[in-house]
Amino acid sequence: MTSPTFPTQSGPLTLVGPAGALEAAIDLPDADVPALPLVAVVCHPLPTEGGTMHNKVVTMVARALRELGATTLRFSFRGTGASEGRFDQGNGETDDLAAVVDWVRRERPGHALWLAGFSFGAYVSLRASDMLKPDLLVSIAPPAGRWDFDRIVLPDCPWLVIQGEADEIVDPEAVYQWLEDRDAQAELVRMPDTSHFFHRRLIDLRGAVKNGVRRHLPEPR
Repeated sequence: MTSPTFPTQSGPLTLVGPAGALEAAIDLPDADVPALPLVAVVCHPLPTEGGTMHNKVVTMVARALRELGATTLRFSFRGTGASEGRFDQGNGETDDLAAVVDWVRRERPGHALWLAGFSFGAYVSLRASDMLKPDLLVSIAPPAGRWDFDRIVLPDCPWLVIQGEADEIVDPEAVYQWLEDRDAQAELVRMPDTSHFFHRRLIDLRGAVKNGVRRHLPEPR
């Protein structure tokens, strides 16, 4: 099996991953928005707790980025959906993300590469950021206190962190304390009265993402 060329239309595709096939989906920018030389890879939450690339937070983040002109790529970590392999506590999932990013960079050289992740996806994209060197990172409810954040090398790129103040799964104070202890140079958006899955606050999340990354967009070609 070989990975396909970068599609010219939105739709599903299958990529080669380190543990086998990886289910993925490409979505092109909205038709009324100039397409930018930018691909954003969006990572989903914990698969052992039902997280998939179809999660509503993941799809809303991808939608927000497409409305700005980005092409987005969502994919299923190993053992999730149609992706082969087994759950690997974030280790193999980091390798999955690296394989996806390698494919994007081969297929779209010269394009900016952004990473975004929600919950477990934020953890994976954070721990991979030192290796993958994205041009921008978006972390939605990064699960500090639930996973090992002590060894994470902070990203050397623009970094947006969005955290719900009423998150019942990720302790907001653990996130804030981790950022403070590490002297993280992140733009932190605290969303009041907002649960982990952003119930009734998805439109606000879309706005927070767009406002947070807009000034970092590459110039149209």
